[in-house]
Amino acid sequence: MARYFGSKCRICRRESTKLFLKGEKCFTDKCGIERRNTGPGLHGQRRRKVSDYGLHLREKQKIKKTYGLLERQFRNYFEKAERMSGITGENLLILLERRLDNVVYRMGFAASRSEAHQIVSHRQVLVNEQMVNIGSYLVKPGDKVAIVPGARAQLRIKAALESAAKRGFPGWVDVDAVNMSGLFRAIPDRADLPADYNENLIVELYSK
Repeated sequence: MARYFGSKCRICRRESTKLFLKGEKCFTDKCGIERRNTGPGLHGQRRRKVSDYGLHLREKQKIKKTYGLLERQFRNYFEKAERMSGITGENLLILLERRLDNVVYRMGFAASRSEAHQIVSHRQVLVNEQMVNIGSYLVKPGDKVAIVPGARAQLRIKAALESAAKRGFPGWVDVDAVNMSGLFRAIPDRADLPADYNENLIVELYSK
């Protein structure tokens, strides 16, 4: 996951939508989008006509920043999605959802994807009882993901899990909150993924 040291709310305001980069804050009225839904910077309130290319670019940037990827990483996922059977755009989203750091986030063990990536890189996650510290590791159906016993007392993990349990978990994962473990049941369908993603725009952008 790429490291970004600037304001995360600034990224959401640039894309004019919530990317849920700051965990629990994104679900409160302190969210940057809730407080000021205008573009960042001095001229953020100016209305600009978005070109066709700009529309495609913004969609790519939105999804790329949501998962915390650099351009080269994102392009590699797209090229892999092209080689897979099925619809390229959907394949791309499924590959991104299968990343270990994203699965840790979806299972509620972290408040945000960046925090999930940190937990993974700090060797606090087991996959099928084996330690995996690579955030881009692709989880497969039937894989069991768990927090290592020594990290289960961390308050941030407990708090994230409690908040996620209140909101509910995706249907393609099973979560055991008591033992801080989960099962990646199946590859998610497109209907299980965010409806505000328009992956077709990304396919068109890279096809130009």
